[in-house]
Amino acid sequence: MFTAQYSEKEASFIFLRAACILIVLMRPQTKTSVFGTIQRIRFWYVLLLCLGGLFVVRLFYLQVIRHDYYQKSAAFSQLKEYQIPASRGIITAKSGDKTVPLVLNETLFTLYADPKYVKDAGDIADKIQKTIGGSKSDYENKLKKPDSPRYTILAKRLSRDQHEKIDKLELKGIGTRESQYRTYPDGQIAAQLLGFVNDDGEGKYGLEEALNDDLNGTPGQLKAITDASGVPLAANKDNVVVNPKQGTGVQMTIDIGVQQQLEDLLKQGLDNAKSKSGSALIMDVNTGAIRAMASYPTFNPAEYYKVTDGAAFNNTNVSSPLEVGSIMKPLTAAAAMNIGVVGPNTSYYDPSYYKIDDATVRNIEEDGGAAQRTTTDVLKYSLNTGATWLLMQMGGGEINRQARTQWYDYMTNHYMLGKKTGIEQGYEAEGTIPSPTDGYGLNITYANTSFGQGMTATPLQMGAAFSAMLNGGTYYKPTLIEAKTDAEGKMQKKAPEVVKKDVVSQQVSRDLVSMLETTYRHNRAAYGAGQIRPEYSVGGKTGTAQISKPDGGYDENDYNGTYVGFIGGDRPEYVIVVRVDKPKIAGYAGSKAAAPIFVKLANMMIDSYGVVPRSE
Repeated sequence: MFTAQYSEKEASFIFLRAACILIVLMRPQTKTSVFGTIQRIRFWYVLLLCLGGLFVVRLFYLQVIRHDYYQKSAAFSQLKEYQIPASRGIITAKSGDKTVPLVLNETLFTLYADPKYVKDAGDIADKIQKTIGGSKSDYENKLKKPDSPRYTILAKRLSRDQHEKIDKLELKGIGTRESQYRTYPDGQIAAQLLGFVNDDGEGKYGLEEALNDDLNGTPGQLKAITDASGVPLAANKDNVVVNPKQGTGVQMTIDIGVQQQLEDLLKQGLDNAKSKSGSALIMDVNTGAIRAMASYPTFNPAEYYKVTDGAAFNNTNVSSPLEVGSIMKPLTAAAAMNIGVVGPNTSYYDPSYYKIDDATVRNIEEDGGAAQRTTTDVLKYSLNTGATWLLMQMGGGEINRQARTQWYDYMTNHYMLGKKTGIEQGYEAEGTIPSPTDGYGLNITYANTSFGQGMTATPLQMGAAFSAMLNGGTYYKPTLIEAKTDAEGKMQKKAPEVVKKDVVSQQVSRDLVSMLETTYRHNRAAYGAGQIRPEYSVGGKTGTAQISKPDGGYDENDYNGTYVGFIGGDRPEYVIVVRVDKPKIAGYAGSKAAAPIFVKLANMMIDSYGVVPRSE
């Protein structure tokens, strides 16, 4: 058979050629006579019978034997696959006692063309431009472009009114389809926590990126027979429909009222400190739940495509590690106390400087010079030499391999620094903790880490570590998710996730609470931000961190300010972390720029979020 070696087109050509050869071969060569005439008639009769037989055989082959093949080929030219978008999961949050939406879906329309069916691109482009606006030349170029795909997008985000007007034009090869876009009832609140969804339906930054697969759901599919214009015949019995599966809904741990106040107070504090950027977060000490978190500058997620500086998309609480400064000292003290080499009242002589390798560790002038000090004084007066002394105690009185290794273990395996927390945010950073055994100048490097230089961490990592230190020693995974709702509407609450227990002992935890309360009381007048009511427990530590230069060394003119503190009653309830980048204000960046924001946020939590006062 022809099909064994030839295409159908080739087989037909061979068939006709064979017929012609047969005619030539069978033509009689005799001279004209009566007998010859009869012979010629017989010849044509036989020839017609043979040709008729050949055509019958060929028709039988095409219409019977090859019927299914040609039916499928014809259908294939009219069969197109259409994806039915799934409804993306909505995102909600608490507002007091109510649950309200932060992110919903809005139905808009995408204008598309199949250039194969477009005969006059200029005329169609003109009609489209007059109906929905835009650039006629752009439309025309897309319709005439030689390599245009069969599904060519001409415009996005059409309103329902524009969609209806386009449909009324009945332009051959032109159609519209529904597309879902995110809409934000509360505007730009929590923008960096949420992220956005781009025009391709992909979640970017924030929750939208971290939970993209869950939120996105599963698209449906329509395989539709089309008419001559490429328009689907939806009622055709050969259509195959797979229904889309709605995306998972997410309820966040944040409270919208608290979130809004945090954003406002952060912006006010940055303006007062003449800083262009910064961040703040409030975390539940006993669950790891984030109650509010924000960075500045921010953006409007409904108009993400208007943002010219991509840095505005970043939640710097999770994506931008920094050398944290003196807020590291409480963690150093807790490690030394938990190892058992010091207690909160252990006394030592502080020389006001230490020579380590080829460098010198010094205190600031306001610390009062050499004196007899205690472990609590290390935090109270923010002594760099005191933090270095604590590290020495881990090594039996000097900075050595034992000291470095033990401190490294606490930083990475107790406080989980240098590791992603796993919070539901895109672009989370790990930070950096130097190796205790590899490299040069390890002793001075590790002396620096004891007071928050020579290492980096994110504000979120510091908040999670402080929470573990203050709650009795349990490290909870930080989270922004309170619950999820599946496609069937079933809600599942998310339980707090314990990452590590026994970060420090309960006794060390109680001691650190008391030490940080003392530190706050001693320094609060310097913050210039009012007081926190005495019936509440409050404590914390400032940090003023030098900023490293790309080519080595530190900037002599700019500093970052940090503050980590807690608010509660009989026990700490919330940890608050504040970061202020390069403030242009007199005084230390930690106490004059970051600490005032902490005080205002702590008072806000008392007023707005029901922090329970002390029982006595």
